[in-house]
Formats: sequence, C-alpha cells, structure tokens
Amino acid sequence: ITEGIPKQGTVHFCRQCERYLQPPGTWIQCSLESRELLALCLKKIKASLSKVRLIDAGFIWTEPHSKRLKLKLTVQKEVINGAVLQQVFVVEYIIQSQMCEDCHRIEAKDFWKAVVQVRQKTLHKKTFYYLEQLILKHRLHQNTLRIKEIHDGLDFYYSSKQQAQKMVDFLQCTVPSRSKSSQRLISHDIHSNVYNYKSTFSVEIVPICKDNVVCLSPKLAQSLGNMSQICVCIRVTSTIHLIDPRTLQIAEIDGNTYWRHPFNSLFHPKQLEEFIIMDINRVHEKKKSAGAGARSNKHTLAEAWVRKTSELDTDHQYFCCTHLGHILNPGDLVLGFDLANCNLNDEYANKMNPHNIPDVVLIKKSYDRSKRQRRRNWKLKELERDRETLDTDDERQYQDFLEDLEEDEAIRKNVNIYRNADIPVESDTDEDGPPRISLAEMLEDLHISQDATGGEGAEM
Repeated sequence: ITEGIPKQGTVHFCRQCERYLQPPGTWIQCSLESRELLALCLKKIKASLSKVRLIDAGFIWTEPHSKRLKLKLTVQKEVINGAVLQQVFVVEYIIQSQMCEDCHRIEAKDFWKAVVQVRQKTLHKKTFYYLEQLILKHRLHQNTLRIKEIHDGLDFYYSSKQQAQKMVDFLQCTVPSRSKSSQRLISHDIHSNVYNYKSTFSVEIVPICKDNVVCLSPKLAQSLGNMSQICVCIRVTSTIHLIDPRTLQIAEIDGNTYWRHPFNSLFHPKQLEEFIIMDINRVHEKKKSAGAGARSNKHTLAEAWVRKTSELDTDHQYFCCTHLGHILNPGDLVLGFDLANCNLNDEYANKMNPHNIPDVVLIKKSYDRSKRQRRRNWKLKELERDRETLDTDDERQYQDFLEDLEEDEAIRKNVNIYRNADIPVESDTDEDGPPRISLAEMLEDLHISQDATGGEGAEM
C-alpha cells in the first residue's frame, strides 16, 4: 500500500540563520524534532499520501550533525472486500545547505535599506564608548548588516526601516539626542505600484561629555534652581548631570531642554592641567540660596589652595571651591582647568561678572595611569566594525573611559564588565590607591568549547 510514496527526499537548510525552506520561497525557523519541522517534511509528500490514510508520524533519532532526518510513518488503506491493511515505513530526508536571500544580502555587505548615522561634535569619544557597551548589553547589534566607524561617529546599516527605527528609539532613550530622517526613491514598479526606498536617520548626540566645564545661559541657570552658570558635567546618561562646584547643587538636563537652551564646553580634555593641593578645608554647612535645588550627597564641599605643578618654583597659588572634598588631601595631585589665565570664547561666559568666574575648577584626582593599567583585572567587549584608522589618541581616550568606569558606580551599572583571567586577583583593601571595580561586579566571560562529538560542534 506504500507503493508510489517516495522513501527519500531533500530539505534545504540555511546555515547562517538556521532556517528551513518551505517551498516555494518561505524560510521558517524550526528546531530539530519539532512539530513545525514534521509538518514541513510531510508537506513534501502530501500529494502521494492522498491515496492512503495517515495514522501516525514521528521522528527517528539521528545524530544532530548527520545531515539526515528520518520519519516513521504509519498508514492504512482499504483493499478488497473492506479489508484494511496497515503498514509502517521510514522516509529519509537529506539536509542540503542553501543560503537564503536575506543572508545573501548580508554577506554582500553593500545591500542595505536603512542607515542610522550617529554623530557627536566633540573631540572626545567617551559617549560613544559608553553607547557601544549599552548596545552590546541590549544585543541591538545583532540585526545590523554592517557597522562603520568614521572620525566623528558611527554608521549602522540595516536591511529594513523598522530595525533602523528601533535603533533610533533606543538611542533617544539612552543618550540626550535629536534625530531627523529622510528617504530616497530607488525604484518604482508602475504595474504593482510598489516603491523601493532607502531611508537615512541622522542622530545628533549633545556635544557635552563627562568632566566638561560648561557655562549655562542665565535663563537656564535660573530655571535649574539659581545654579551658578559655571558647572561641571559629572556624567552623561539619558540626561546631562551637572554639579555646581561652589554649592554642590545638582541638576539634570534632558535632550529637549538642551536643544532649547544650548551651551558649549569651555575646554576640551587636552587642556586639563595638573595642580597640587597645598591646603584644603571641608565646608560642612553652607546656607542655601533662595529657590535652590537639590544638593549632592556623594560629594563634599571644600575650599582649597592649589598650585600648578608646572609653577612649583614660584609662589603663585590659586584659591577655589571644589566638590571633591571627600577624596582630596594636602599633597594630592588633581586635574583641573585654569580659568584665570585663559581666553574664554563663549557668549555666556563673556557676559558674566568676572567676580563670579572661579580662578580654577578642579575636575578629578590624578593617579598613576600605568599602575592602574597593570592592576586592571577586567575587560570590556567591543562591537565588530569597519574602522578607518586607530590612532594613539583613540587608545588614550579609551583608557580615560575605563578610568571613568572605575570611578563612577552609576555608569558601571549599565555596562557588562568581564573578568580578565590573565591578570591575577589582588585584594581590594588598598585604601590610598585609585578606585577599583570589585569582583562581585564582574561577569565570567563565556567561552563555548568544541562539541563533545569532535569537530567544531553542531552546524544546525
């Protein structure tokens, strides 16, 4: 009764995306020995099964990498004088590899329907390094066809507009930014009225990074609780976090507020100068001004006398207020900006009363960088991307970002940090040394070893 039913067949499988071909042109995701895969195999012999009655169907176990699928079928058929015959037989399918159209386009690397161009008009790439870790953590790089790095940003290429839109929405939730989109007509089928577009999304991130000194407009400073116009950016997450070094008053500025009242960084990181603390006094009580906003609990207000390390042969000292009173002691080295001996090319700073502009703004405590690198027993993952060139300045900026992670617990929470097994674990009880990341915050890096069957593991 099984005469005319084929005992062998073929199934097409794409190794890149691990999908099976359902003729004529649909690719579907099926796991081994699943109902979906059984239905797919039975459709191949559906026509020849029309003369018999299918009672039971199931898989016979085969090695996962054997490229064979075996189906055990039970059929019935009525023969002479109402007698019913039942027969069990096996159909074997050979799995043939065939790349699907989507994977063909991805491999071609030049095919794309949408691109997201992320830009930031700054000299420092701290925000991009932070963004890279967020994308890796939320696995948003999986749908990209290609990631290209250029001098002031990243380009993400996608095979569909929906995936690009999803990326834009994610960026607007994680960093203060604004976006605009455009599309270009590639082809148009007049018979079926089908249009083929290429979409471009442009995302501009605010040009403010961590450790920047900014000058706010008088209107914005007043709306944030009568803050001082000269503030320090302590971190950039979904908002810009500012602190007033003279009162410890803090404020958060989102992307919309920034584009309504834009302001610039007064200095770039290369202009940081090294100072030595000559004397420091912590200020425990400071009277709040009228309408003042919230104050930071993590910082300590202090008054300090500092001297430039390049001017140690002179008696010239500077007086300043700082928000770093909790980590600074006399004799410590600290990085800061010298406002007393510089030309400020900023529209708001030039209109300020000179008495309200501090002589020096201290940014962060200075540690021995080479010692920090030697003791760093953790690492980060990176996106695979096409780079133009990798210069020494990029490496220095990346080290700055790693140091920021060690110093700022709030940023660390959003980043996956992996333990580096090559560097031995030291005790975390070094009080005077630079801040370090504890072992409890690190993840074990997962290495998938070769399959037990030998060779490189299962292909399906």
